[in-house]
Amino acid sequence: MRTNPLLLRSASLLWCVGLFGFGGCAGSAGGTPGSGGAGQVNASGGATRTGGAPGAAGGTTVGTGGAGVTGGSGADAGIGSGSGGSANGGSTAGGSGDGTGGLNQSGGIGGGAALGSGGAAGSSVALPKFSFFVTSLVAMRALSKNQLGFGGDLRYGQADGLAGADKICAEIAESSMPGSSAKQWRAFLSVTKGPAGTPINAIDRIGKGPWYDRVERLVAMTPADLVQNRPNGANPAIKEDLPNEDGIPNHRPDPTQPEADNHHVLTGSGTDGKLYTVNAKSTCLDWTTTSMDNVMTGRPRIGFSWSLQNRTNWISGQDEGGCGAGVAVAENGASDPKMPFVGSGGGYGGIYCFALTP
Repeated sequence: MRTNPLLLRSASLLWCVGLFGFGGCAGSAGGTPGSGGAGQVNASGGATRTGGAPGAAGGTTVGTGGAGVTGGSGADAGIGSGSGGSANGGSTAGGSGDGTGGLNQSGGIGGGAALGSGGAAGSSVALPKFSFFVTSLVAMRALSKNQLGFGGDLRYGQADGLAGADKICAEIAESSMPGSSAKQWRAFLSVTKGPAGTPINAIDRIGKGPWYDRVERLVAMTPADLVQNRPNGANPAIKEDLPNEDGIPNHRPDPTQPEADNHHVLTGSGTDGKLYTVNAKSTCLDWTTTSMDNVMTGRPRIGFSWSLQNRTNWISGQDEGGCGAGVAVAENGASDPKMPFVGSGGGYGGIYCFALTP
């Protein structure tokens, strides 16, 4: 992206109810001690700690985070690493409470007495459907810490390009919807040699569907619906312009700015979603290089996130200029081998991300 917290939680619940009356102590058992959120004073019910004692480096207990009802926002008790319990802590079981009770006031499963004047302590809230996006330029720049993006090397600190790309997908999903990294994200990429030394096809690694965008619009119901020129059955609002992690059709990711020429998306795949060629040059040596020597390292296969004239297939349309890191989002024609970087024909080395869980 472990000590069982339930026994500790039960004991602390009895002590808190006796000492503080109505509100008790919320969220005080959040895994092994870590860097918990600051204590807040609950206007309706005694002293609370919205962050509790969360798990170190994010913990593993579902939901020590979330905001305490009328007891402050518990900003340090969110999801992810640090003080927010598990990746599910923010939304799945630790979402913010509203009004005088709300949901998940204690930010955890059975995590203390209900705050304020009521509400169900420890109830969980399912995450909305969100299982597909195109990685935006903003996100790729932020994670790579490079204005030119990752280029063809997607390892991102992992052992191989696929593992790194999956991590990229999970972190971007989490930044858009806290808790969603638990959905097991997979990059839609093919490679000539996976961990077992055999080819891996993009279409075989993303689950069975269905898939929805950030605002729950249908992208496709099944893999068979995906391996079409454009995803079969996709919501008409996004079918011709697939959306990024914010649910915004990516042709114009910033509504205050003009449209961008950014539709080239790395896949290494043919129109069937399978490895385009056994030659690793179609995958930037299995997503491990930013070399601009495209004679040696190749020109990766890309698809089109939005349609332009006869460039319509979202999985496979042409070969990019090369594997170097680069951004070209102003119209400058087709991919040019004299511009040996991943976005030479209109892009920035973006990838498609799918979750195994809708």
